[in-house]
Amino acid sequence: MPSRLYPEDQKKVDEYLNLPTQKVERKPFKVWLLLLVILGTVIGMGLLSRLLGNLVLG
Repeated sequence: MPSRLYPEDQKKVDEYLNLPTQKVERKPFKVWLLLLVILGTVIGMGLLSRLLGNLVLG
């Protein structure tokens, strides 16, 4: 795929991507873990709001 950048801009991008800080190996993204955390947070906050509602209005 040809680059849509000017050659000098592409050179800057290539230099940036070759920096040591950009070469860090990362673990693969885990979608199911994210969904589990979000679901747990929503359920936990819902239970907390019911508890507080019962204590205040109870």
